[in-house]
Amino acid sequence: MAKPTDNHPALTLDDLRSVSPALAAFTQNTVIGDLWSRSGLSARDRSIVTVAALIARNQTIGLPHYVNKALDSGVSAAEVSEIVTHLAFYAGWSNAFFAVEIVKDIFVERGIGADQLPEASPQLLPLNEEAEAKRANGVQANFGDVSPGVVHYTAEVLFKSLWLRPGLAPRDRSLVTVAALVANGQVAQISYHLGRAMDNGLTQEQASEVLTQLAFHSGWPCVFSAMPVVKDVFVNRS
Repeated sequence: MAKPTDNHPALTLDDLRSVSPALAAFTQNTVIGDLWSRSGLSARDRSIVTVAALIARNQTIGLPHYVNKALDSGVSAAEVSEIVTHLAFYAGWSNAFFAVEIVKDIFVERGIGADQLPEASPQLLPLNEEAEAKRANGVQANFGDVSPGVVHYTAEVLFKSLWLRPGLAPRDRSLVTVAALVANGQVAQISYHLGRAMDNGLTQEQASEVLTQLAFHSGWPCVFSAMPVVKDVFVNRS
């Protein structure tokens, strides 16, 4: 079922059967046999969504399998590296550190070295000055008196640095963000970031299928909490 690393052995279907034959059957027949073959998202996108959700929720037991699956499905080592970096901001530094502990072993086993990873300070993508000014002015007006520090770092570090790093395409960076927000139940942030994702090329069909993927990998309640917000985004854009 899963591809282990030397330091992080994976559960097998036999392990699951020893505790819950039903869980083993759902895993084999529904998750492996059906969900991952649905046409709404590529295997690459499903891997990105799943890895993002697991890191966001600090569910590290699944990471060895799904990071390997991502690399086998066309996600580059540089993109995995950027996903971990991005989620330090959107799920917390400690969650990113736990992911590093697992991903570093996978990179060693695959012979992935520093020459295949993004630079710490690359040439950034161009900034959309008008869109950023509009976003920054709105945040400043609403929250400048609440936490000037948060407003400062949001502009200078997130939107003028992190979001402009070229190691992850804007559409994929948005996909990671939306997946993490849904997985962690952060519904208040979904509207803006899903709209941004769709501006960056994520289709409505793909966004819909992201929810299907996340229902299994972050649980039905998180997805049903997100669906009213996603519905509103779809309606407003149509």
